[in-house]
Amino acid sequence: MAHELFYWQGIRATGVDTLAAQAGVAPTTLYRLFAAKDDLVAAYVERAGALYRQWFTEAAEAGGTSPRARILAVFDALVEQTRPDRCRGCPFLMALAEIPDPQAPAHRHAVATKAWVRDQFAAMTAALAAPGADPTAPGADSTSDSRELADQLVLIMEGVYASVAALGADGPARHARDLVRILLDSHGARR
Repeated sequence: MAHELFYWQGIRATGVDTLAAQAGVAPTTLYRLFAAKDDLVAAYVERAGALYRQWFTEAAEAGGTSPRARILAVFDALVEQTRPDRCRGCPFLMALAEIPDPQAPAHRHAVATKAWVRDQFAAMTAALAAPGADPTAPGADSTSDSRELADQLVLIMEGVYASVAALGADGPARHARDLVRILLDSHGARR
C-alpha cells in the first residue's frame, strides 16, 4: 500500500493518515511499526530497491550468457517496465528529489540502488572483452573503456526514466534499445 501511494502520489504528499486509512489501520498502529514517517519511507525505498534488483537480474538473465545480449535484454525489459500504466518515473530519482539529505536512510537506499545498477552494467561491460583478447587491439575494451561504457548505459537508462515521465513511452524513450545497440557496436561489443 505504501509503495503505491508513495510512488504514484509522492512521498511528501502522502501523509501517515492517508497511509493508515488506505491500509485500514489507525495511524498509531503505523507508529508502533515505524517510529516516524521517515522510517516508513526508508523501508519503502529499501523494499523498492530489492524489487528493482530482482527485476534487473531477471531481465539480464533473460538475455542468456552473452554480455551483449544481457545488456540488450535489460533495455528490452525496460520498455515493458516503463509503460504508462506501470511507470511515472524512477522511484529512486523521485526519492532523491524529495529527500535531498544524504544522511537520510531513504536517500542512502536510493543511492545504493543506483550504484548497484552501475556496478551491474560495469560487470557486464567488463565481460564483453573476449577471453584472451589483446587489450591493446583496436576496439578492445580496457577496464576504463568498459567502465565508460557502463556509465553511458546508466545515462541511457536514467534518460529513459526521465523522458518517459514527461514525454511518454512513445517519446524519446522508445529509441533507447537502438541507442544501446549502436553504443555497443561502437565499442566493438558485437557478440
